[in-house]
Amino acid sequence: MKGKKKKHRKLKFFLELIILVILGAGLFVFAQLSRIDRVKLRDILVNTGIGTSGYRNIALFGVDSREGELESGTNSDTIMIASINKWTGDVKLVSVYRDTYLDNTNGEYRKATECFAGGGAERAVNMLNKNLDLDIKDFMTVDFNGIIEAVDLLGGIELDITEEERQWLNGYLVETSQVTGVPYTEVAYAGTQQVTGIQAMAYCRIRYTEGWDFKRTERQRIVLEKLFEKAKAKGIGGLVPVVNTMMDYVSTSMGNTELLSLAAQIGRFNIQETTGFPFNQQAANIAAGDCVVPVNLAANVSQLHAYLFGEEGYTPSQTVQEISNKIISDTGIQ
Repeated sequence: MKGKKKKHRKLKFFLELIILVILGAGLFVFAQLSRIDRVKLRDILVNTGIGTSGYRNIALFGVDSREGELESGTNSDTIMIASINKWTGDVKLVSVYRDTYLDNTNGEYRKATECFAGGGAERAVNMLNKNLDLDIKDFMTVDFNGIIEAVDLLGGIELDITEEERQWLNGYLVETSQVTGVPYTEVAYAGTQQVTGIQAMAYCRIRYTEGWDFKRTERQRIVLEKLFEKAKAKGIGGLVPVVNTMMDYVSTSMGNTELLSLAAQIGRFNIQETTGFPFNQQAANIAAGDCVVPVNLAANVSQLHAYLFGEEGYTPSQTVQEISNKIISDTGIQ
C-alpha cells in the first residue's frame, strides 16, 4: 500500500509539473503578445448588403517604415487581402496593386497606397471595403525589420532567383541595410538557393524587372507563402521565439485570443491560390500620377468575388458601380 501511495504521489507531482509548465508557457506567450501595437478600428465602412459568410477576410499591410511608423505617416508598400475559408482552412491571397486608382474614402480618387499614410489602417481597410465590396474588420501591419527577423528565425527560405533579379536584389540590399541596420551578403549566383532575411526583403522590393510592380507583388506573395510553410512546419511550439522577436515590428486590430486561435489552427491552413488585383488594368499617367487604372472596376470586383468566394455572376453594389463610373469619367478608360 505504501508503495502504491508513493507512486500515486509521484504521478500527481508530475501532472502538476506539466500543468505548471503549460500555464507558464501560456502566460509567457500572452505577455509577449501584449507588446504588440494594438489599433482599434472604430468606424469600419461596409457597403450596404455586403457580407461574406463562411470566410474571414484580413487586410495585410507592409510598410516602408524608416522611423518605426506602423500606424500612419508612411505609404503601404504591400496591400494584401487574406481570405480564409472557415470550414476548409483554405487561404487565398490577393495583392492590390499599390498604384491602383481608387476612391480613397475621403472624397479623393488617388493611389491606393496613399490611404495608409493619410489615415492609417482604418482608412486603408475602409478603402478596400468600399471599392471591392468586402467586409474586412481586422488588419495586420508589419515593417521591413519584421520580415527580416521572421525569415532569419525560421532558418531562411528558398527562392528561385533569375539573373536579372539577382542584379537588382543586390542593389536593393544596400539601401535596405542602411534603413534597417542589418548587415548583408550579396547573392552570388542565379538559381534556386537559400536566402537570409535581408536578402528576402530586398527580393520583395524589386520593381524594375520585366513585369514591373505586378511582378513585385508576385514576389511578395512568394515570400509570404514560403514563410507560411516554414512557420507551419515549426508548429505553434516552435513559433514562440519568432513571436517573441516580431512583436515590436507588428501592429494589429486583433486581440491576444484571436491571434492565439489563428496560431493554434496553423496546421489546418493551406494557401491555395494567389493573384493580383485588378485583374484587368491599364497603366496611365493621370492627375494622380502614374497609376494602375482598373478597366471597369465593377467587372473586376465581380471577378474578385468569383475568385475569393465562388460567387459566379456576382453583381457589385451600387457604391462600387458609382465608383467604377467615376473612374471611367476621370480617366476615359473603360
